[in-house]
Amino acid sequence: MTDDAAHQPQPDPRQEKFVVDFELLTEDQLNGLVEEYCTRYHGLNDTESPLAERSKVLSAVRGGELVIWFDPVENTAGLGAPA
Repeated sequence: MTDDAAHQPQPDPRQEKFVVDFELLTEDQLNGLVEEYCTRYHGLNDTESPLAERSKVLSAVRGGELVIWFDPVENTAGLGAPA
């Protein structure tokens, strides 16, 4: 018997998403991610003022409840839950 798992290609670790420390971003960059998160996940149609949550989301980033994920394949960053 052969072990097919041993012959499977391994994913390239350089292509995996990773967490970026929020302190490495400028205030403008961090605020942009927070605003994008508020409008994407609270929706422009679901809430009259989705950006009212900015301070709460920013506190969650600083407190570690949300982290900044960077995707090197797409060259994008976004907020999400820690792994």
